[in-house]
Amino acid sequence: MRIIAGLLLLLISAAGSARPVSYVGGWTLIEESNRQSTAALIHYTPSPSWSLGLRSESVRDEDYAITSLQPTYLLKRWFGQHYQANIYLQGGIGLASGTSGNPLSSTTAAYAGVIADWETRRFFLGYNARYVDAGHFGDNAMQLVRVGWAPYEGDTQDLHTWLMLEVDHRPESKDPVSVTPLLRFFRGPALLEVGFNIVDPTPLLNFTYRF
Repeated sequence: MRIIAGLLLLLISAAGSARPVSYVGGWTLIEESNRQSTAALIHYTPSPSWSLGLRSESVRDEDYAITSLQPTYLLKRWFGQHYQANIYLQGGIGLASGTSGNPLSSTTAAYAGVIADWETRRFFLGYNARYVDAGHFGDNAMQLVRVGWAPYEGDTQDLHTWLMLEVDHRPESKDPVSVTPLLRFFRGPALLEVGFNIVDPTPLLNFTYRF
C-alpha cells in the first residue's frame, strides 16, 4: 500500500504542479505573469534529473526583455509515505534588449535561482529565489514563499483545487514585500493559477501544459 500511495502521489504531482523538470521525453509550456514581469517558457526533459528550455521574459517597469536558454537541475527529491519534496537549481544566459522605446543597446544577461517545495495531497509549502544580472539594464533579486491547502482530495483525473497565499520580497520594488492570494486549478496535463496582489494591485496569471 505504501508503494501504491507513493506512485499515486507522484502521478498527481507530475501532472498538476508547475514542475521545472517533467517526465523523460516530455515537453512543457509555461506562462507566468506577476507584478514585475511576464514570461513564457518551453522546456524539454531529456533525463529524470534535468530539463532545458527557451525562456522569454518582459520586465514591464524597466522596459526590457530577456531571451535566454534555461537549464534546470533536480538536485534532490524525497518520497515519503504521504509527501513529496524537491529542490531544483535553475539558471539562464541570454540577451537583454530594450522595449517600449528604451534606447539602451542589447547586452548579455544571466540569472540563477533555487526552487524548493514540499507537498501532500492536502498541503503545500514552496520557496523560490532568483537573482538576475541584465548588464546596463540593471539587476534584481526576488524571493517568495507559498503556502497552500486543498479543500478536498480528488482522484488522478479529477479537477484539483488549491487555495494558496504567496508572499514575495523584491528589494528594488516600490513595495518590497507583497501578498497575493490565489487559486490553483489542475486536471491532467493542464494547470491554471489566478490571483491578485493586494499590496501592489496587479493580477497574477500562470498557466502550464505538459505534452
